[in-house]
Amino acid sequence: MSAEPYVGLGGWTPADLGVLGEVRRVVCAPEPVLSRSGPEVDPTAEETVRLAADLVATMRVSPGCVGLAAPQVGVEAQVFAVDVTGHPKAVTVHGTFVLCNARVVEASRWKPGREGCMSVPDLTGDVKRASRLVVEGALPGSGTPVRLVTDGFEARALQHEIDHCAGLLFLDRVAGAHAVYQRKVYL
Repeated sequence: MSAEPYVGLGGWTPADLGVLGEVRRVVCAPEPVLSRSGPEVDPTAEETVRLAADLVATMRVSPGCVGLAAPQVGVEAQVFAVDVTGHPKAVTVHGTFVLCNARVVEASRWKPGREGCMSVPDLTGDVKRASRLVVEGALPGSGTPVRLVTDGFEARALQHEIDHCAGLLFLDRVAGAHAVYQRKVYL
């Protein structure tokens, strides 16, 4: 990132995108887009802003969804939305936000936890993730660089979405078949 990032989101909300998103179809494995690393995007480009709005709109109508990445709606791009607000496991909550070209700059306190995914609707799995995380990225629309410091469930959600942008599913992170389970509750 060229400019010094804001710590936090600087008050950003999806309304700052200036467009209403449209709900898109979520693709499921083994759709090829889910296994390809997406390119970085221009956060100020009109198509990036529209994609960001669409991710938020799609996430909001999807019960239990706490994050959604561009590859999950069939777009190869490093853009994702996250919102863990109201989730019982969430401690640190930054609200609804979208990041472009995000990368992990610090990760610590690794812990296993169960994960599911809208693109793998029938399975869950145990994945070891950092429970303290520092991520840098850019906000769609303005392109403002940000630095998020988070922990716990929100940290897990961020890592899950960053993995999607890199062409990885949670299934690529499980220790083996013994750590994969049939989903018992369908959201």
